[in-house]
Amino acid sequence: MAALQKADEKLNRQQRKDLVRRLWSSNPGLDVVHRNAAGIDVGNEEHYVAIAPTQDEVPVQRFNCFTAELIRMAVWLKGRGVQTVAMQSTGVYWIPLYDILEEHGIEVYLVNARDTKNLPGRKTDVQESQWLLKLHTYGLLRNSFRPASEIRVLRAYWRQRDQHVKTAGQCVQRIQKALTQMNLQLANVISDLSGKTGLQILRAVVNGERDPAKLADFRDPRIKASREDIIASLRGNWRAELLFQVKQELARYDFCQTQIAECDRELEQQLQSLPELRAGEENSGTKETQRPPKKRKRRKDGNIPRFDLHHELQRISGVDLTRIDGIDVMTGQTVISEVGLDMSRWPSENHFASWLGLCPSNELSGGRILKKRTRKVVNRAATAFRMAASTLRTSQSYLGAKFRRLRSRLGPPKAITAMARTLAILFYRMLKFGQDYLDRGTEFYEQRQRDQQLQYLQKKAAQLGLQVVALPETPK
Repeated sequence: MAALQKADEKLNRQQRKDLVRRLWSSNPGLDVVHRNAAGIDVGNEEHYVAIAPTQDEVPVQRFNCFTAELIRMAVWLKGRGVQTVAMQSTGVYWIPLYDILEEHGIEVYLVNARDTKNLPGRKTDVQESQWLLKLHTYGLLRNSFRPASEIRVLRAYWRQRDQHVKTAGQCVQRIQKALTQMNLQLANVISDLSGKTGLQILRAVVNGERDPAKLADFRDPRIKASREDIIASLRGNWRAELLFQVKQELARYDFCQTQIAECDRELEQQLQSLPELRAGEENSGTKETQRPPKKRKRRKDGNIPRFDLHHELQRISGVDLTRIDGIDVMTGQTVISEVGLDMSRWPSENHFASWLGLCPSNELSGGRILKKRTRKVVNRAATAFRMAASTLRTSQSYLGAKFRRLRSRLGPPKAITAMARTLAILFYRMLKFGQDYLDRGTEFYEQRQRDQQLQYLQKKAAQLGLQVVALPETPK
């Protein structure tokens, strides 16, 4: 074996592929990876469980979805010596079963249905459970990622809050549509109907006020539109049925704001319950990285929670993630609620980017690359990184300069994906190694690109027997 490895080191890439192909053809068998395993076909009303025929006279059994039946299933599996099970992530039906099996000390493999495609004819629930058992026994299934329990609680609150925010935004859109049908062009002079001036005008309209001059008195001094423009925009036909729509949508908007406030309180309590990371430890970065965080442009709060989310994120993560250009507290909270704080689940930053679907997925055939494209992955963390990358177009930073260069060379879609991967890698490094991010600025990036281009031109000139000579700077 040692001689084979020594010979393998002297082979080139193509010869190494041929050697692996010959070794595989000589021993095409599969090794048993999980000997005491089981396969579960998850359903809405019942679950089918398959174990090895040597472990029970009835190797496939059916269990209902009730809690008592799920506990009986776990006890039956433990009594038959099962140590690990594999099941598909079917809807949300797998979650209660997963929790009960985990409580009984059984290792659960939650697998993607795309990785368990059946052979033709395997369509019944019994055969599906047996097929899962066979694939899992030989180690042909990958376990899906599931964050820790405290992160799952945080994720549930954050996703619920996101639903309320989206519903509130839809209410504002319906209000604007109703106003437009009444030819009330308030949205053309006020940028945000959900702001202070917009809400005061809408509440007065719902309460029966129709005089444009009195409605314009609610104008905030910070509004750029003049009082005359607001009066002109509020002259229209006050149709009763459309005013009824505005009244209901405004009531729904207020209800969503109340629900968002309740989610914020639960989020704050959950974040405060998480332990402080690196408490009492000094930052492992250099003195240059320990400088105070840079000043950012003040912007509208929008849908940011009404508590100090920035402080809580910095406390539980040990680093200030908002130092990365494009990453704000909302993006940081979204990513942490989806992936957690433990980056050791991914062996490297490349594994993390691949899990997010932010790296090319090469399709090979005959040793040739047919397609280079990213995998279609539905991941909220990846979406957050893409949205953060799209904000770098006007950023006067190292990442902003890099994004503009990639955008001009690759186009916006590919540039956003590439920069999303860069942000994900920086996020991974900060959480895993606990070092702050240092922005070197646009000038550093442009000078670095200039030096690389100069080295390339000098190399090409040397190949052609030429020499690159720098011209003296002309006086301005």
